[in-house]
Amino acid sequence: MNNKKLIFIWIANIAAILILSITFRCFKLIVSPQIESYDFSIYITPDNTADDIIEMISENDSEANLKGLKWILKLKKYDKNVHTGHYIIKKGYSAKNIADILVASMQTPVKVVINSTRTVDQIATTISSQLMMDSATIAEKLNDIEYLKSQGYNGNSVFCLIVPNTYEFYWNVSIDGFIKRMIKERDAFWNESRLEKAKAIGLTPEEVMTLASIVEEETAQNEELPIVAGLYINRLNRGMLLQADPTVIYALGGERPIRVLKKHLETDSPYNTYKYAGLPPAPIRFVNIKSIDAVLNYTKHKYLYMCAKEDFSGYHNFATTLSQHNVNAARYHESIRARRYDIVF
Repeated sequence: MNNKKLIFIWIANIAAILILSITFRCFKLIVSPQIESYDFSIYITPDNTADDIIEMISENDSEANLKGLKWILKLKKYDKNVHTGHYIIKKGYSAKNIADILVASMQTPVKVVINSTRTVDQIATTISSQLMMDSATIAEKLNDIEYLKSQGYNGNSVFCLIVPNTYEFYWNVSIDGFIKRMIKERDAFWNESRLEKAKAIGLTPEEVMTLASIVEEETAQNEELPIVAGLYINRLNRGMLLQADPTVIYALGGERPIRVLKKHLETDSPYNTYKYAGLPPAPIRFVNIKSIDAVLNYTKHKYLYMCAKEDFSGYHNFATTLSQHNVNAARYHESIRARRYDIVF
């Protein structure tokens, strides 16, 4: 064997070793675990690039070697088709694992907690803080009854559309997708059992939610909810005015007085239950499930009146007669005077 052939074999062997070494290194960067810290979430918006995503991951695991991920995303031209959403990067993930979920848009849903609120703006802010949508868009659509109808909603008030609860959504859900999901959840909430209870009371689901919105404003004590509901049902059945202060406050619009005065009771609005009999046209707020079920399962009693307790506990004294109610009210007012509060009669 001549020297030239030996040199060639030597060079070939060296090249093979180098190629194998580089291949092994690249393979290791791509398929070996790179995330060694903990599971974490990243949220990708339409403005994010592949480099932004690399930075998000690095911020959560500074020790991760993400060269392999950069190569894969560049090879797949990910920058031209970035998928928005919420992704969970798990401990032990390799560059390939991460690239696979990003390229295939394998999102993980987020839990969205919607609490009962008084206004559309408040609930829009709550929703936008948990999803990719902005609050202005949400509020605009929720206030547009014609838009809601175009999405399949057949109610007359946005307060009857959303049943506050915890739901799972994809973080990048569209406003249309969100509204349609809320309609579906509302329909599922009003199952046969609840519909039968509403019918037995003589109310539609919308009327139940309307009464529940008043009950929820009247007491913050969960154990009082069915008692207050029973009180208003008693007044409805007797044809009495509901005379619910929260409806007057709602009728005033943006003004929320500390105390409802006689001048407020003269407000001419179908929501003013001191002037107009029966229930208001629609709920006065978004209503939680406890309040709705309190109406459907109201406590049967003979109470017609209620007044805040004189111990300022947040509970109420209930009465069956006006004379007894006046005694309770006088006791409450005396307690206020004793605490040196200003009273306006």
